Formats: sequence, C-alpha cells, structure tokens
Amino acid sequence: MNPFTPRLIHRTIVSLAAIGLGLAGVYALAQEMRGPKTEPPSAKEVERRKGAGGYHPGQMKNPNLSGHPARLTETPVSEIPLDRIKVPKGFKVEIWAHGMPGVRMMARGSKGTIWAGTRSIGRVYEIKDKGGEREHRILAQKLTQPNGVAFRNGNLYVMAINRVFRYDGIEDHPDVKPVELTDQFKLPPQVHHNWKFIAFGPDAKLYVQVGSPCNICEPDAEHGQIRRYVADGSNADGSNMEVVARGVRNSVGFDFHPKTGELWFTDNGRDWQAENGPEDELNRVSKMGQFFGFPYCHANGIADMDFPKKDPCKGVTFPVALMGPHAAALGMRFYTGSMFPKQYQNSIFVARHGSWNRSTLFGFDVANVKVEADGKGAKVTPFMTGFRDDKANKFWGRPTDVMQLPDGSILVSDEQVGAIYRVSYSK
Repeated sequence: MNPFTPRLIHRTIVSLAAIGLGLAGVYALAQEMRGPKTEPPSAKEVERRKGAGGYHPGQMKNPNLSGHPARLTETPVSEIPLDRIKVPKGFKVEIWAHGMPGVRMMARGSKGTIWAGTRSIGRVYEIKDKGGEREHRILAQKLTQPNGVAFRNGNLYVMAINRVFRYDGIEDHPDVKPVELTDQFKLPPQVHHNWKFIAFGPDAKLYVQVGSPCNICEPDAEHGQIRRYVADGSNADGSNMEVVARGVRNSVGFDFHPKTGELWFTDNGRDWQAENGPEDELNRVSKMGQFFGFPYCHANGIADMDFPKKDPCKGVTFPVALMGPHAAALGMRFYTGSMFPKQYQNSIFVARHGSWNRSTLFGFDVANVKVEADGKGAKVTPFMTGFRDDKANKFWGRPTDVMQLPDGSILVSDEQVGAIYRVSYSK
C-alpha cells in the first residue's frame, strides 16, 4: 500500500501514514521543538538594563507570560462565536471550512484546491469545494512545523523546518507520491523562528524565509534572511540560492506588489525589551540584499539593548509601517480583486496573530494597510476584529493568514479554532 494514499473518514479524508519520520527522529525533533528559552530577564539582568536606560520592567505586569498554544483537537462550529467578529459595513463573514486543528498558511491551486500548513500539529491540509461545501483531508502529517505551502505549474511545494517536498500534478493525481527535495535546499535544522513561509514571485522564483534562531542574537550566515531559489525549467529545485533581504528576525508572511513586483514582508519585533515595543514591521524590499536591522536596530530606529553598537541604525532600511507592539503580524496579501470597494485596491490585508508576552493583549485581528507603491503614506486600520475581549483581556481566535479568492473575497485562517473564514462584500 502506498503510504501516501489517503482514505475517506466521514467528510474528512485522512492519510494513514503520509510523510513519516523515524521514531528516533521524532523524539529528537520533539526535544528540539521545546524551543529556546523565552523567560524574561533575571533580576540581575533587569538591574543591568535599568542602568543602561530605556528599560521599563514595571510596564510588564506579568513577567511570566508564555505562548498561547493552539487547540490540537477539532473545534465544533457551535463553539466558534462568529457573531463576535466585526467588519466594516457591507462586509460579511462566514465559516468557509472548519475542523482543521492548527490551520495556518494557505496556498491555492489552479483548479481551486486550497492547501494549508500548520505548526505544532505537524500536518498539511487539503481543502476542496464540493458544491458549496468544503471537504478536507490530511495530505501529510508527522512533519516538524510544515508551515510553508506554495503552488506553481500544477505542483504543490511543502516546506517544514528542514524538509522540502514537491507533489507533482497533485490536483489531477491526488495520490501522487511526493518528491523529496530536502538535500537540494540545504535548510538549517534549528526550529526557533524557522517555520517557513514560501511563495513564488512574479519572477517565477521561490522565495523562502529563514528566521533568526533566537529571540535576540547575532544570527549566522544561514539565518535572519529571506532567500529565493531560481527555478530549473518549470520546477524550483533548490538551486542558485540568492539572499534577497538580511537582518530579518521572523517573517511569516510576504507578498509582491501588484504594480512594481517588489517584495513586501511582515517581521516580528523582539521580545523582552519593553511592553510597548519594539513594534512589528511591514517592510518593502526595493533592491537586493537590503539590511533590515536585526539584531542591532528595530522598528523606526530603536537600538537593541543586548547588542549595542555605534550607529546601530546606520545603513538599515526602515519599515514602511509599524504594525503594533508584539502584534505577531503574520500572513499578508495585496488586494487586487474587484469585489471590495475601490479604496481597498492594492492595499494590504495583514493577519495580526496576537501578542503572547504583553500584559495587555494586542492584535488578534486582521488589519488593512493603505500605502503608496513607493512605501509612503502608510495608514494601518483594524479591519476584522472581535477575536479579542478587551475588558476581560482574553481572546478566542487568532487570525494567521489571508488569501484572496478569484471572486475577490478573501479567506482568513484561524489557527486557534482550526477554521477558515470567508470575507465578502455587497452593497
């Protein structure tokens, strides 16, 4: 039996084995997935930082905050409070698909299939529209944070921490066995900030984020960057790697300007420097190899307290816009459809996953950024809200990625409840 052959279980198709790792490998990766230390500074370190100036630990009312793990079990529709979601007048939100724990970054095939990666649950989902109802299957599982998915020329690319697969002709051949490209791409194995976002650019090259392996550190030559790989014929095969952007801490979302073709990306600011910053960034790459500041310079010119240097922001490309303190700005897409009002044309929708180490929650929404093609005049406005309860300082949903459909509506994935929403507009 082909280990990648899926089978049907009620309205969800689940693969029996999909892509497996050996038991020893699973154990080793599980140990690594515990991740680096995210604890706040020690009392001694706090005093050192106070002495250096610019550090305000009193603003961190709860210094023992930890991450918000997503649910790893299915969330019934009855437990998704859709009525709490707020959008501007004329817009409508509906649950497009559900029952996919940990669903995150999305890609769409030429025939309408949607694939979505995950982090902690290690799965890749495949979603198909069957006459107005969505069915999904688990295409792959037991991978280490297979967050990255991209589609081109009939082929699906799946990228985990340090493994890469290509499913050739998958929409016509759903049981196709994947081709492993891990050796060709030579990805570093570190887990921290290394879950991938991948996409093909207008130049037909595959763009890949390789995050920094720390909260704050001086990354080596393999980390803290966005790369691209030149395609060989019709396929991206890991050859001819180029570094497009450096000094990138943790980008989990990028897109290409519909007019200029330039790469724009989100980047998450460092932790444990202050309650209200450094803020997350929205950046624009106007030329190859630009440096975006990590670890020396953050946001619009904030020097790092752990890696001080003379003129820390000299030569740094500053953000187009700031996305808020510890907002976890992730998936982003330029809007090019005709369904939404004209003022949204060529604007950017950004999923702000939400803060985990801030005493007062921030983010947990989808923001809209209106900005000129040259990066000037950026205005950030909350667009899809209601996932956060400000009075109780709690949340129930975490928008993670956004993607435009051919009809001009957009999909928004919610990792927390394992659902995908569709946002449409009518006058």
